[in-house]
Amino acid sequence: MSLESMDALFLNELKDVYNAEKQIVKALPRMAKAASSDALRDAFTKHLRETEGHVRRLEQIFKSLDLAPRGKTCKGMAGLLEEGKEILEEDGEPEVIDAALISAAQRVEHYEMAAYGCLRTYAQLLGRDDAVELLQKTLAEEEAADEKLTALGEGGINQAAMAAHGEEDA
Repeated sequence: MSLESMDALFLNELKDVYNAEKQIVKALPRMAKAASSDALRDAFTKHLRETEGHVRRLEQIFKSLDLAPRGKTCKGMAGLLEEGKEILEEDGEPEVIDAALISAAQRVEHYEMAAYGCLRTYAQLLGRDDAVELLQKTLAEEEAADEKLTALGEGGINQAAMAAHGEEDA
């Protein structure tokens, strides 16, 4: 794709994040299943429902542009999710795996926050107010998911991981 205009950049990024969200929809159930913490499992399950909504919002934006929703392979998200998949394949203490899952999930959230922030800005510049609103809603949900993950980690999961091998005094 040629990036000769902001319209082209907006569309390119829209396709990228659409594919990223589709990848996340497939990954979140595996992450939820791997979590030993009920609160973490619930957070992943809730975010799966939100992510399905993100896909629908992106489809609305494609429709408003008279385009069929389709993505281009998001290599960045594929890499982040591959790292997360490696965690799922590791042996270890369940509490430490939960801490690692939070880390992997927050990397995904930060990637998405950057993508949605840029897309929202591009939509503003292009005068696509309908898209701005949809992208801002999604950005706010991604930020809230990141904050929830931080709260879970700092609220006991990281401490439980430390205690799993008596490292709490380290």
